[in-house]
Amino acid sequence: MQSNHDLVKEPIFLVGSERSGTTLARLMLDHHPLLAFFCEFEYSILRVSDEGEWPDLEDYIKYLEADRIFQAARVTIDKTLAFPHLVNSFLVQKRDRDAKPFVGATVHYHFDRLLRIWPDARFIHLLRDGRDVARSSIEMGWAGNMYTAVDQWIHAESLWEEMCKKLPESRRIEVRYESLVSEPVETLTRICNWMGIPYDPEMLSYCERSTYGPPSPKAIGQWKRKLTPSEAALAEVRIGNMRQERGYELSGYPVPELTSKPLRRLKPQDRFYRANFRRKKYGTLLYMTDVLSRRAKHQPSARWTQRKIDKIDTLNLK
Repeated sequence: MQSNHDLVKEPIFLVGSERSGTTLARLMLDHHPLLAFFCEFEYSILRVSDEGEWPDLEDYIKYLEADRIFQAARVTIDKTLAFPHLVNSFLVQKRDRDAKPFVGATVHYHFDRLLRIWPDARFIHLLRDGRDVARSSIEMGWAGNMYTAVDQWIHAESLWEEMCKKLPESRRIEVRYESLVSEPVETLTRICNWMGIPYDPEMLSYCERSTYGPPSPKAIGQWKRKLTPSEAALAEVRIGNMRQERGYELSGYPVPELTSKPLRRLKPQDRFYRANFRRKKYGTLLYMTDVLSRRAKHQPSARWTQRKIDKIDTLNLK
């Protein structure tokens, strides 16, 4: 086994937009007898600059100690390590703890920065219909309308498109969420073949140790059942040709004309929806305390409210 001081040679990263099915895919991967797979691993690269500069180590450690997702990872911080070896040590700890030879993690944002730490990393890109991604984002309270809800999908797909121009085909594989839930064995077999390991039926045993049910084709095209024609058309206008380029059908709904006046209404509508969602989720008192403490930059109150919010978020994970 490598030590925490040796960079993992070829970690495998699952990348794509949030709400694209990455949790389901990660559970499947993590249940392979040979593969240990972390959930969200953004904390490894969010503080890396676009120019590739490492963050101040003391500030970074403070950030980790307050981050809910990092705390849930159950890994330790070795303060003697330089930044790249520190974040690499988290992968090593996961791999060694699970006693598996291969390791990977899920990353939704800035995943191009991973190559600055792990230049030989391999990537599984999970693609899902942007309209379903946006619809799910609204359900999570992350956006207030379909026009703004597709932003994260656009960002992830644009970033992956740029990465593919430089990343050798041997180090990347494209997987559709729709194939994963409709043909899980075939799709997982293809992923395993690409990784160089055999498919194992244990990959579909995740239901026994998680709140997720078995893969179901009913999850495909939910936008057709849950969105109004105007909502679906609004997402399509925002996505543009990116949908067709990725093989997703047009709805056929009338294309709305977005003049400056309705466009100006969309952003305030988005902000109001997200604020109201948080108020209902966390309660008016906690929500207002969080808003006011952040505006006043009162760190003790901000830390207190964040801990309360983290507890509620943990209980509502899905």
